[in-house]
Amino acid sequence: MRAEAQREYVEYVTGAMPSLRRLAYILCGDEHRADDLVQQAITKLYVNWQRIRAVEHLDQYVRTMVVRGFIDERRRFWFRVGLTAEPPDVGRAEAPAAGVEEAIVLRAALAKVPRRQQAVLVLRFLCDLSVDEVATMLDCSPGTVKSQTARGLATLRRHVEQTDLADTRKGR
Repeated sequence: MRAEAQREYVEYVTGAMPSLRRLAYILCGDEHRADDLVQQAITKLYVNWQRIRAVEHLDQYVRTMVVRGFIDERRRFWFRVGLTAEPPDVGRAEAPAAGVEEAIVLRAALAKVPRRQQAVLVLRFLCDLSVDEVATMLDCSPGTVKSQTARGLATLRRHVEQTDLADTRKGR
């Protein structure tokens, strides 16, 4: 890669890294897996930088790479490696701060939603993308995005309602 192209790549990745990591973390809920997803995307970006740097909506293109990497991760389940023989040490539990318990329940419920529906929900409601933008990112029709959103929300509600937190909230 030429020095000028490499400089452009480094500038782009440096600026885009925080938002890519945030998107990946929201999708998978694990800091380390999020880093892996982003690393995978920026590696592919580097390899194809000469062609990709001319893309009109580069940020959207790279976000799409992260989202598709997340969705495809399930297909490559055998590829993941577990490196610990024992679970990590668990510190003593303290009372969670306000709102933390709800966030934990929501994160756990979101993790139970099928990956494609999970990606649609994250992109629509947390990244605030339109139906058409999500359809473009996931290479599907707007109708599919709408149906995946409806099914994902129904699944998410069902999982949240199954938790003790939902029961205690209703009693307030």
